[in-house]
Amino acid sequence: MENQPARQCVIPLHKPSKKELIFFFASGILVSLPFAYFFETLYPSQFSVALLIIVLAPFIEELAKVFPLFYRHGETERSLVTLGLLTGLGFGVAEFVEYVFFVGVPPVVRIPGIIFHASSATIVAYGIAKKKPLPFYLIAVTLHIANNFFAFAGDLFFGVFVELFVLITAYLLAYRYYHLSSNEKIVV
Repeated sequence: MENQPARQCVIPLHKPSKKELIFFFASGILVSLPFAYFFETLYPSQFSVALLIIVLAPFIEELAKVFPLFYRHGETERSLVTLGLLTGLGFGVAEFVEYVFFVGVPPVVRIPGIIFHASSATIVAYGIAKKKPLPFYLIAVTLHIANNFFAFAGDLFFGVFVELFVLITAYLLAYRYYHLSSNEKIVV
């Protein structure tokens, strides 16, 4: 028994097709956004709107965006990170439509949100690909909290610069993690 080789499970390499890429973009709209809204509406009435927007929503939304990724197997790190980017992009586009067409926010104000959601989902997806989702999830949540805090605070001069800094930081981290992800190593 000592000389027997260890059993191995081989999962074939899988690269998402165009249909799968579209599916993950759509899942950001059809799965992640309703997931987030469902849990954001469950908060007890003693929570203030500020606490919901600044603290609770980032935890819920960052999980909601990457939730569809947890069942993927056989992906390269790069393909998993790409799928994360697409779910975040879908989430950001759906939120853009909601805020612009139903709340009346000017489109130029919501465009950075699309980039932010795609970037933060990419960060978390990289953590999932590396089998260390919690630290990367907490990075995305922290950036989201900072962004929401300064957007909610309403300090136009200082808040805009901090929000821009957070957006650039999220984008640069996503860019870095995307390029650090391997196109050969299989995520199991």
